[in-house]
Amino acid sequence: MKKVIKKAAIGMVAFFVVAASGPVFAAVGDQGVDWSKYNGTYGNFGYAHDKFAFSQIGGTYGGTFVDQATYSTQVASAIAQGKRAHTYIWYQVGSSQEVAKAALDRYLPRIQTPKNSIVALDYESGASGDKQANTDAILYGMRRVKAAGYTPMYYSYKPYTLANVNYKQIIKEFPNSLWIAAYPNYEVTPVPNYSFFPSMDGISVFQFTSTYVAGGLDGNVDLTGITDKGYEDGNATKPDTDTPATDDGKDATEVTPSEIQEGMTVTIKFSATNYSTGQAIPKWVKENAYKVLQKSGNKVLLDNIMSWVAASDVQALDTGGSNSTGKTQTHIVQSGDTLSVIASNWGTNWQELARQNSLSNPNIIYTGQVIRFTGGQSGATARTYTVRSGDNLSSIASRLGTTVQSLVSMNGISNPNLIYAGQTLNY
Repeated sequence: MKKVIKKAAIGMVAFFVVAASGPVFAAVGDQGVDWSKYNGTYGNFGYAHDKFAFSQIGGTYGGTFVDQATYSTQVASAIAQGKRAHTYIWYQVGSSQEVAKAALDRYLPRIQTPKNSIVALDYESGASGDKQANTDAILYGMRRVKAAGYTPMYYSYKPYTLANVNYKQIIKEFPNSLWIAAYPNYEVTPVPNYSFFPSMDGISVFQFTSTYVAGGLDGNVDLTGITDKGYEDGNATKPDTDTPATDDGKDATEVTPSEIQEGMTVTIKFSATNYSTGQAIPKWVKENAYKVLQKSGNKVLLDNIMSWVAASDVQALDTGGSNSTGKTQTHIVQSGDTLSVIASNWGTNWQELARQNSLSNPNIIYTGQVIRFTGGQSGATARTYTVRSGDNLSSIASRLGTTVQSLVSMNGISNPNLIYAGQTLNY
């Protein structure tokens, strides 16, 4: 979420009143992050102590929908690392309940975080001049979120909210449901500065910076324990809909160092200090995800950094896409794709993809759409791609969510500029 600098100073006394106004959960005081597609396929945490992440599923810009292709993998990544994953929707609906209905109809069935987890409505632009109508559109959305079995929240920042929304009407119906941003500056800010706390009633999450780490990342603090929602006692209840992101994340948490395999995506643990060579691992290296290119004994070779790391120092973010029975694969639709071509690459048929993705018209798919397939193919069949005319390794890597280096390594390609239509690539 990108916003202008917000300044609203209050004293520390007011903060403690706010923090104490909600129920006491184990999560009170926990810090966490929020992600959109700009945070990459697997998202990135700022510090080892971060406990939660909000991932954007997509949203509406006055009726135009933009889905976030990174949503499922970010949710799986957060859960795999033992964090609490929540969801937010870009909610530029103005005062239109019609647009709001279309947005909720589209996104609520796609939620991948557990039942009772937070689904926040990001309302920070596009407001109409009718304050009450804006509020009604927000309340409509929050009621829909609650009815679907999730915990509704309202996200924005104080000046915008005061100018466009009757926020006390929101917290009267949904107490302690505000997630409000206020930043003192754009300097790296690892802990909240409560001198700039937005003094409003009903705040449960305070977004205190957009520069949580160098390079930019939103930092948040939970004031009431609301981010425990959906994760009470560590026993998350899944939505009624299929949740491959939650399933994949749980599977990844069970991967032991000895089970790390080539093709898996991993992150380097914050506790890791040195590569296998003895050189220190820079902090920025621990903020990214990497494919395992090779495994030798208790060491793994990671792409992009091309360095060996102890297997005990990495955390699996996925299970390598082995796709034994019940494993779910995802494909992000690219320009020129057809359901038949996607099905062929997975060793299935378009009818099965249409069934699993509830496609009423299999001839209509759109760029950026996420197609999922759960089947029992072998890893070799399910993890191949057939080169098409006009393809290059860079475009293929982007399409498949991998890297050129990984494709070169896995396929023994001596010249990355020489591939041909009809060639089969493993990934």
